[in-house]
Amino acid sequence: MTLSDGPAGVRGPRWDEREPSLNMPSGSSLAASWDVELAYRYGAAAASEARRKNVDVVLGPTINLHRSPLGGRHFECFSEDPELAAELGAAYVRGLQDNGVAATPKHYVANDSETDRFTVDVKVEERALRELYLAPFERAVEAGAWSVMSAYNAVDGVTMTENDLLETPLNSEWGFDGVVVSDWTAVRSLGSIPAAQDLAMPGPAPAWADLVEAIRDGRLNEDDLDRKVLRVLLLAERVGALEGTPAIEPAAIDGVAFVREAAAAGSVLLTNDGILPLEPPSVTRVAVIGHNALEARTQGGGSATVLPDHIVSPLEGLRNAFPGVEVTYELGAVVQEGVAELPLETIVNPITGEPGVRVAFLDADGGELFAEDRRATALVWFGGDAPVEAAAKLVLHTIYTPQTTGDVLLGFAGANPGRVFVDGELVLDESPVITGSDLGAAFLNPPSSTSRVGVTAGTSLDLRAEFTIENGGPLAGALSATFGIAPDDSDPEALIAHAAASAAAADVAIVVVGTNSKVESEGYDRESLDLPGRQDDLVRAVVEANWRTIVVVNAGSPVALPWADEVAAVLQGYFGGQQFGAALADVLTGAVEPGGRLPTTWPTALADVPVTDVTPTDGVLEYTEGIHIGYRAWLKADAAPAFPFGHGLGYTTWSWGVAQRDGDALEVILRNTGDRAGKQVVQVYAERADSAVERPERWLVGFAVVHAGPGETVTAEIDVPARRLAHWAGEWVVEPGTYTLRAGASVADLPLSAEWTVEA
Repeated sequence: MTLSDGPAGVRGPRWDEREPSLNMPSGSSLAASWDVELAYRYGAAAASEARRKNVDVVLGPTINLHRSPLGGRHFECFSEDPELAAELGAAYVRGLQDNGVAATPKHYVANDSETDRFTVDVKVEERALRELYLAPFERAVEAGAWSVMSAYNAVDGVTMTENDLLETPLNSEWGFDGVVVSDWTAVRSLGSIPAAQDLAMPGPAPAWADLVEAIRDGRLNEDDLDRKVLRVLLLAERVGALEGTPAIEPAAIDGVAFVREAAAAGSVLLTNDGILPLEPPSVTRVAVIGHNALEARTQGGGSATVLPDHIVSPLEGLRNAFPGVEVTYELGAVVQEGVAELPLETIVNPITGEPGVRVAFLDADGGELFAEDRRATALVWFGGDAPVEAAAKLVLHTIYTPQTTGDVLLGFAGANPGRVFVDGELVLDESPVITGSDLGAAFLNPPSSTSRVGVTAGTSLDLRAEFTIENGGPLAGALSATFGIAPDDSDPEALIAHAAASAAAADVAIVVVGTNSKVESEGYDRESLDLPGRQDDLVRAVVEANWRTIVVVNAGSPVALPWADEVAAVLQGYFGGQQFGAALADVLTGAVEPGGRLPTTWPTALADVPVTDVTPTDGVLEYTEGIHIGYRAWLKADAAPAFPFGHGLGYTTWSWGVAQRDGDALEVILRNTGDRAGKQVVQVYAERADSAVERPERWLVGFAVVHAGPGETVTAEIDVPARRLAHWAGEWVVEPGTYTLRAGASVADLPLSAEWTVEA
């Protein structure tokens, strides 16, 4: 069986641009749709990709919670709310597995931040663990998940691959009969054998080297091993890898079209003074501004990264959407840090004469062990045929033809010592210093080294990069290196001035701001919510030059927007996948409704956030807030965020009619009072003012997406099973009495209510 990283796409056995993958919107983008049916189709699209890549098991979805907005990997997760994460995660699981590919919900459990993730001990009370962090996994098991991934961290003093939580509640209470897969290198000892840890990855795992001997001398029970073997065989049967059990043929899906649809469905219109939607016939000149407009982030950094064949940037998408309109571009402010790969259209392989680069692995004497022709200068070897462990040196060779004249910062990003030659002359010789020991920092996001080099447009240069291979550690045999050019931020004032001038000369300015791989990635948490670089200064300068300024936010998690009430509109686009630019243009021009609602509360500033701590003290991270995270914590603190949980605007208006109980469902009637079709997300929250136990002031118990044409009345029916009202007290308890169910468009906008009585 082949396992492959997801969850926003499927990389496949090799990390190789010659075998591109569908780059789907990130987890937070999918969650912003609040659309269970879309989440199911998302899983089905992932299954289609998996089978195209000969993959049996997708390592996703990621259903940890947004406990603190500083969590560095939140772009990959769904929400701060367990109900929203659970419903969407279960739908994703069903979509994958109905199409014959195993889902692997991860990371079980309490892996909600990245700092010291290999060793951190999370201290969390049982009630919060059950009601919040375990809840999405329980729903995924109810949906039939065939595997689950155990996390790196410990919970209450025991590392997760040896933790009793793998047996209870996962197996004994929930009836999970699948395979528990470890996160890579998370199995640390033979203590995981009596625990319900079935598969140690990557294998063969050093921690299990003495397994046979330990069983034979009686230290371990052979029955524990038998159970693991049987579960692995059952997984093989389910995915069609066992002899005599053919694999299910997944449904045919137009993946590119789906990515475009899903990205629009997850775009959240935060503010709008009426400027949107733009009507192309009324616009003659559009100023597009921002580093992320040209080099958009379509996915977060880390092991979930896939390599698409083409990314539609916001600039490309807007130019396509405004034919015959003058669309200008200015960088405005540098955002992306470090070396970026050389554009394929500017490089030629000196051996083949085709676009690309020649790559060679050499032994200690300089002899060639292996060579291949690649179509990128940002390369990762993680599987495949390259003899990384046997080689002493890696050489990249290409002919580069600059498109502009001036100085560039030529160099490399990598964990290994490197040298760069231009036309045979050594221009850079550096040994990078790696801070920390995490995979994300040392392997997937290493530091950059550059040298200033003068270039002339149209004049080709012979470029050669050489890297000394230093193998060792848990990822021996893996290697990453990027050869290219870093952005030049030597005159930031001039960049802002050029952008403001461009905005002043345009009918409308569209500024794309966002994060970079140093801010949101696997391996480390965020230190602030501020946009990197001079982007806040850029927005203020642009809106001063042209009040018709629309800001698009290209970030997977909340960021501070101190100018939000000064601009004409703010659209949060998340990491929208490879069709991000096309979907963005669809939304801005009104071809598609901005379908998203916030799955996470957005603060005005970090100082306002009730729960922020992601840094362990003496190895321990205490969840002292208990059951109050996200909007629950904001309500408890009686504090107002910039944008509440569930918030999002559309292009029409709605009137809310009535909410009434019908059996175990709440019926909500509402009407589209605008002049165009629209989408609304009906959200239902429970309150219990006179409860005998501590509760959140309000908590989500269900939701539904409705669509209606102009003047149309629709009814949303939201099931509210008794379990949604229960609390954990050693078992699930539904306190009898009267609850108030409130319905509306966000946690702070709930015009309808109904009494909901539960008998003893």
